[in-house]
Amino acid sequence: MGVPAFFRWLSRKYPSIIVHCVEEKSKECNGVRIPVDTSKPNPNEVEFDNLYLDMNGIIHPCTHPEDKPAPKNEDEMMVAIFEYIDRLFNIIRPRRVLYMAIDGVAPRAKMNQQRSRRFRASKEGMELTEEKHRMREEVLQRGGYLPPEEIKERFDSNCITPGTEFMDNLAKCLRYYIADRLTNDPGWRTLSVFLSDASVPGEGEHKIMDFIRRQRAQPNHDPNTHHCLCGADADLIMLGLATHEPNFTIIREEFKPNKPKPCALCGQMGHEIKDCQGVAREKRGEHDEFADTVPVSEQEFIFIRLCVLREYLQRELTMASLPFPFNFERSVDDWVFMCFFVGNDFLPHLPSLEIREGAIDRLVSIYKDVVHRTGGYLTENGFVNLERVELIMQAVGVAEDNIFKKRKEDEVRRRPAAAAQGNSPRSHFTVAGSRYQQNKDGAGCSDGVDRLGVKRKAEDSDSEPEPEDNVRLWEEGWKQRYYKTKFDVDETDDDFRKKVVKSYVEGLCWVLRYYYQGCASWKWYFPFHYAPFASDFKDIKDMFMEFEKGTKPFSPLEQLMGVFPAASGNFLPPTWRALMTDPDSSIIDFYPDDFAIDLNGKKYAWQGVALLPFVDERRLRASLEKVYPDLTSEEVRRNSLGSDVVFVSKSHPLCDFIQELYRSESHEGTQIPPELCHGTQGILYLDQEPILPDEPVESPVPMLRDIPSSRAVGEVCFNQTGDWEKSSSGPWRPQLGFNPNRHQVHLDQSAFRALGHGGGQYSSAPPPSSYHQGNYRPPLRDHPPPFQRESHTLHPFWWFSA
Repeated sequence: MGVPAFFRWLSRKYPSIIVHCVEEKSKECNGVRIPVDTSKPNPNEVEFDNLYLDMNGIIHPCTHPEDKPAPKNEDEMMVAIFEYIDRLFNIIRPRRVLYMAIDGVAPRAKMNQQRSRRFRASKEGMELTEEKHRMREEVLQRGGYLPPEEIKERFDSNCITPGTEFMDNLAKCLRYYIADRLTNDPGWRTLSVFLSDASVPGEGEHKIMDFIRRQRAQPNHDPNTHHCLCGADADLIMLGLATHEPNFTIIREEFKPNKPKPCALCGQMGHEIKDCQGVAREKRGEHDEFADTVPVSEQEFIFIRLCVLREYLQRELTMASLPFPFNFERSVDDWVFMCFFVGNDFLPHLPSLEIREGAIDRLVSIYKDVVHRTGGYLTENGFVNLERVELIMQAVGVAEDNIFKKRKEDEVRRRPAAAAQGNSPRSHFTVAGSRYQQNKDGAGCSDGVDRLGVKRKAEDSDSEPEPEDNVRLWEEGWKQRYYKTKFDVDETDDDFRKKVVKSYVEGLCWVLRYYYQGCASWKWYFPFHYAPFASDFKDIKDMFMEFEKGTKPFSPLEQLMGVFPAASGNFLPPTWRALMTDPDSSIIDFYPDDFAIDLNGKKYAWQGVALLPFVDERRLRASLEKVYPDLTSEEVRRNSLGSDVVFVSKSHPLCDFIQELYRSESHEGTQIPPELCHGTQGILYLDQEPILPDEPVESPVPMLRDIPSSRAVGEVCFNQTGDWEKSSSGPWRPQLGFNPNRHQVHLDQSAFRALGHGGGQYSSAPPPSSYHQGNYRPPLRDHPPPFQRESHTLHPFWWFSA
């Protein structure tokens, strides 16, 4: 989901990190479309080696777009996803690796946010359906005209969750898509293509980061590798910085505000559902041949150049006269860590720190002032020095009172301007109730709330007054009121405040470990809806020791039970679904029919806090033990954890090696020769249902043709050793900086090809003439090749299923 307002702040502060993508379009000759030859040099004047796709950022806009008609069925959704990937591939044109990662089962810390979003989506979908029905009756009673109501099942976007039939079908379709492109597209033939579908645990972007971390720790890793990651989440910027790779770029859609959307009732542009008058549609074209078309401008893409951002940060973070040597890479890690305080997917942000109010600049200023007294950096290798963090928090705490007062002054100053423009600060949604409480154990109440996802005019806001703000952070006694209103405890209850702070400190340690090493605990989560104040961070040095060892992720169906509302129960087996709706169910309290949303000082309901009860893992598992025997064999398969899959073309150097494994019927893991796969290393395992060269591949999408003779070795599963399978021999630490076993490499022009950012294109330097697409050979070593040495526990665990 990312960090709200972070990208806007970053792009305004450091504008040169953004450049527009140059995209070559396909041509048409005599009515025949000629596709773009992606094997030719990149028109952006830079050659990318590896492209990583955070697939959920592609799946959602392709299945339920906001600015154009939605696909009519699942087959059209799959085709839209294929076309989106093709477009990205045309822009980036990777030469070595394409890695597609779909969100799998997430850590428990993330599941709480997923639960909130899915309950909101279900609630908003039902409210929109009710609103459309009500408005249709009103328009028809006034004599208006509306097109016949389409009888079709509403697409529930909650199905884009691991364990559903939709995600299982998507994985099958992507396997076909990869095999087709490896067979027919010349730009794909040098690639190693990795697919990490929803059966592989972990969030998509973190599976990508784990792949990068493990590969760059190998002695054969090329330090000049140019990575490109596709995704819209702002936290991808921090994840990219956390890799410490010198050549890292992010591609994302360019955000254009106020894009026109068709009315959900009549389908016409220019008004919203609440303003629909039922006017007959004007004729479009001489014979109304354009009746079903909606004018949609094609979405453009931009590059975010992290190499340029690193230059900015080096200028801003460099400090003189330090009592210890300045290390830019360590200061970048501290900057990433400080950004966690203003928002992330796992912890609520501190009340006094808002990005729009310059919170990051404030933290950096405090950091540069305090670091002289800390004696060192805040973080190291993914571990937090809490004693030093406390100094930062206490400095923020001193300014909290002034921050709250200035926030109120700014809000009062903005109100006249907003009223003049016809916008009420809180006029877009209504939220019933003014007081929301939370039990001491962290569970929230689920009082009813009247909330329609429909924009209202400023004059409409008088009928429903703003919810009263009982906290009033700008007045004396704000801390007492905050804890009483949000937690239902007295501010004098020091033990409870320490409990909240301790959980937050654990969360900071968990998030940093997650960004730099992987998931430290699959079961840890922050058990409150609200954060403490910065001034509450006292004596935190010994509040955290270590996370519980040996935790494992939920199975896919277990996660569905943990994040789905009862309205989405149709994606679950019948007896499992009954646990959500049966009044006698032992876990019926996990699935409230309605719930409150606390605006918590924000303008719109989507920014508020959904007060849902937290899921008790023990109670959930105990209830599911009784219904596990009811699963069919197909459901058991969908409920199992899978592995990454790798595909290569028939012309790829690795193809013959894999075919030889199948001829020998090897059932043991085999180390991949890095010189055959652009320096990539891992262990190969054979699959029971491979895609083999010269064999036909059936299309799972009826509107697409079968592949009569595949030129791909597919379903070659690449299963990296997951964080839930780590060896217990000792704590694993990431490789930061270049691998010490690798000889120093001189960085020529190719390493700096992105730094000429004075012009409008990506780089003023052309691709180096010495660049060989997909033909990387590692430097000669004094020691034998890695695949002949004893396997190390840090090597990625690959499973090839040819």
